[in-house]
Amino acid sequence: MAIATLDAWHELVKTRNAKGLRDLLADDVVFHSPVVHTPQAGKAVTTQYLAAAFHVFFNASFRYVREVIGPRDAVLEFQVEIDGITVNGVDMIRWNDEGRITDFKVMIRPLKAINLIHQKMAAMLQANQ
Repeated sequence: MAIATLDAWHELVKTRNAKGLRDLLADDVVFHSPVVHTPQAGKAVTTQYLAAAFHVFFNASFRYVREVIGPRDAVLEFQVEIDGITVNGVDMIRWNDEGRITDFKVMIRPLKAINLIHQKMAAMLQANQ
């Protein structure tokens, strides 16, 4: 199931298809933001965060540079340039037996990248409310 889940994720990233999250996320998925203290639980809120991330992160420079894959989880290291700042981070993804994502954690570095992402994501989430 690892390959199917990751293939589906990579296709969503490549096509920037936030609507595809509906079929990939488990109902009880938990999202861990690099800038929000508490985990965000549930499919609706996780979809909201990831859909905003599709707009903020997935520009022409976005690429995964390394993947560490286990039977039911993966760590995907990415790099992207946003407003002249190189953002380096990881997506930590866990899925269930059905291949639906149950936990999604994003970690970002350096500090100026975190500050930029905080600003951009807040603006995107406000615009979508």
